[in-house]
Amino acid sequence: MGDFNPSAWRYVTIWEFHVPVAERLNFERIYGRSGLWAQLFSKAEGYVGTELNRDLQIPGRYLTCDFWTSKDAYLAARQSLAREYATLDAACERLTEKETHLGEFERIG
Repeated sequence: MGDFNPSAWRYVTIWEFHVPVAERLNFERIYGRSGLWAQLFSKAEGYVGTELNRDLQIPGRYLTCDFWTSKDAYLAARQSLAREYATLDAACERLTEKETHLGEFERIG
């Protein structure tokens, strides 16, 4: 997996997770820049990279940012990887207490 190129993205989708203490290391490994989600997304054209961010004020709270060249690239990836996405998502359910999609954003300029 290559280095994240911050100038390459035009679209980002952001998720918030609350993770129990016992699962934090597993969560960070699976959801991090080189984790299973990034490995899955890297199969798709238009994937730029993933950032995992840990909240400094609320223990166990994380944000993931998945960067894409466009919303169309993201939607095409979700469609082409639907089966693998659903399988990985189901396998990861035990890692989190709460999961919220915070939104989709487009880079301006």
